[in-house]
Amino acid sequence: MSRRQVNPARQYADGGHARFSNPLHQKSRSSPFLAIGLVLVGALLLLGYSYSGSGGFGGDKALSKVEAQDALPEIGPSNNLIFLSLLLCLEAIVLGLEIMNEESREIDERDVARQLVFEEPQRFEAGKSDLCPPYLVGGDPDGGDFSCSSELQRAIPILRKAYGDSMRKVLHVGPDTCSVVSKLLKEEDTEAWGVEPFDAEDVDGNCKSLIRKGIVRVADIKFPLPYRAKSFNLVIVSDALEYLSPKYLNKTLPDLARVSIDGLVIFAGYPGKQRAKVAELSKFGKPAKLRSASWWIRYFIQSDLEENESASKKFEQTAEKRAYRPSCQIFHLNS
Repeated sequence: MSRRQVNPARQYADGGHARFSNPLHQKSRSSPFLAIGLVLVGALLLLGYSYSGSGGFGGDKALSKVEAQDALPEIGPSNNLIFLSLLLCLEAIVLGLEIMNEESREIDERDVARQLVFEEPQRFEAGKSDLCPPYLVGGDPDGGDFSCSSELQRAIPILRKAYGDSMRKVLHVGPDTCSVVSKLLKEEDTEAWGVEPFDAEDVDGNCKSLIRKGIVRVADIKFPLPYRAKSFNLVIVSDALEYLSPKYLNKTLPDLARVSIDGLVIFAGYPGKQRAKVAELSKFGKPAKLRSASWWIRYFIQSDLEENESASKKFEQTAEKRAYRPSCQIFHLNS
C-alpha cells in the first residue's frame, strides 16, 4: 500500500492516531560544546593579553626599566605575532565547535523524523465520496462468484438509453462475449461484434457459429485488435482488463479507444468482493487483479483518458429511475 509522509506540523484528531506536535519546531537547547568553547576563548584571550603586557614569555624580572624599554622594540613584534596566532587558532576552534553543533542538530532531526507517523491514503467507495467522479456508478456487490459480463447484459437497456444511436455498432471485449453479442443482436438497429481474449475451445454451438461467421474473434488483447480505427461507435469491455498488468494496460486501453468513435465503457470488478468461478480459473490462467475505483481514476488521468460526462450523467439518471444498482464498477470514457 502506498503511503505518503504527513506534514510534520499536522496534528491528528482521529482516534487511530495519537495527537502530538512537531518536535522539530520546539525550542532547541544550545550545545554544551559551544559554551565550553566560549570559556576557552575568553581564557586564552586574557592569557595572551597578560603575556603581551609583560613584554614576553618568561622575561627576566631583574631587568631594569631602562633595559626593559630597550628590549621592547625587539620583543614587541614577536608578541604581536604570537597573539595573532592565538586568535587564528581560537577562530578555528570556534568554527570547529559550530560545525560539530550543527551536525549534532541534523542527526537529532533525522532521529525525530524517523518517529513521525504515516497516514493511510483515503479509501473511495462508489456513491459515498465527493472525490469519486460521476463516471463511476455502482455499489458494493454481495460477493461470491460473479461475472461483470453477466452484469453487462443486465445493463444493456440502460446503456441504450444513455448512448442512443451510439449503440448501433458495438464491439464487446471480454470473456463470455458470445452471450453478450447474442443479446446485443436481439436489440433493434444494433450490430454487434465480439473479441474473446481467452480460450474458446469449450463453447456451445451458437458461439462456434459466431466465430465461423467472423462476428466473434478469439484474440490476445495484449496485441493490437484486428480492426481499423473508428470501426465501432461504442466499445464495451468487461472482465478483461483485470488480467492485464499496467505494462499491457498502457498498450491495450489506447488500442480500444482507437477502434471506437463515441466512447469506451469499462465494467470492472470490486477488489475483495468478486472472484472468477472455479470452472473459469483454468481458462483465465491466473487470478484477476481487481483494482479500486481510486486506482482506476488515477490511471485514467495519467493516461489522458477523459470522462464521457454526457453519457455518464444519462446512465446515472436512468439507473436511478429504474432502481438499477450495478454490482460492478462502471466507467464511461471518451475515445
